[in-house]
Amino acid sequence: MPLTVDDIDRFERSRPRLAAIAYRLLGSADEAEDVVQETFLRWQAADVDRVEVPEAWLTKVLTNLCLNQLSSARARRETYVGRWLPEPLLAGDPMLGPADTFEQRESVSYAVLILMERLSPNERAVYVLREAFDYPHREIAEILDITEAASQQLFHRARKHVAYGSARSEIDRTAAERIVEEFLTAATSGRTDELVRLLTKDAVSVGDGGGKVPARTRAFEGAVTVAKFVWSMFKPAEAKRAVVGGSPEIYAWAANGEPAVVAVVDGRVVAIMCLEVTAEGISACRTQANPDKLVRATEQWAAANHGEPLLVM
Repeated sequence: MPLTVDDIDRFERSRPRLAAIAYRLLGSADEAEDVVQETFLRWQAADVDRVEVPEAWLTKVLTNLCLNQLSSARARRETYVGRWLPEPLLAGDPMLGPADTFEQRESVSYAVLILMERLSPNERAVYVLREAFDYPHREIAEILDITEAASQQLFHRARKHVAYGSARSEIDRTAAERIVEEFLTAATSGRTDELVRLLTKDAVSVGDGGGKVPARTRAFEGAVTVAKFVWSMFKPAEAKRAVVGGSPEIYAWAANGEPAVVAVVDGRVVAIMCLEVTAEGISACRTQANPDKLVRATEQWAAANHGEPLLVM
């Protein structure tokens, strides 16, 4: 039977939560939207009058679709050109989901999305549902068709993997912009020692061009090496303008709750560099430049009040 208006409204009320779960699980806004749409099609085909708890039913369908997607995604990433990084979301994007607690904000940080790549699909699902959306283990067990004890074990294992590494510093939007401004000042000063001072000794820099934009496959490692690379990135050059189609305007922003450098050409976001900040300094610079992963960011940027750029290259 066709869905009633009430049935459609029930789904639409769940859509933001479903999209936020899917994004955390897949690391891709585009794939998350596809999975949410497939969930709607399953809802449309179901005998919804027999569904006792629509939210639980929808979450189970969506999560299992994401698990299937994760399994195939691992195979696709083996043939991905260059380094694979998640799709960053700019501050204010509703797909970032709930941000009331530290755990919720942490679970969608760019750094944690990358760490979650170490997890098995089930570990990732349990971690996201428990840490970001506060699902009890009893409900998670029903969603994944596992025991409650298995859910608890998967969660503890996942948390251990995600917590590995330097402790990240929680910062607000204002602090993020201040860190980016200081970073850009150092990057354009012509003195790499200023950048070295801001970086941790074991800092790394990686980029994702998806084979469409030049990006080094191997990471730059160490404060001095990263500083030299960053300095070269922000040094104006005609060759760089040719790659992105114009002179990039550089802004201080936030993405996934972390400080970010946003490069924009004619209203189009051409790169987002996310800075991972710890108590010791900036420990990672991760740049997303694959145009396929910046479509949503461009849409969000068009609706943002971003003011004047800090730099035009």
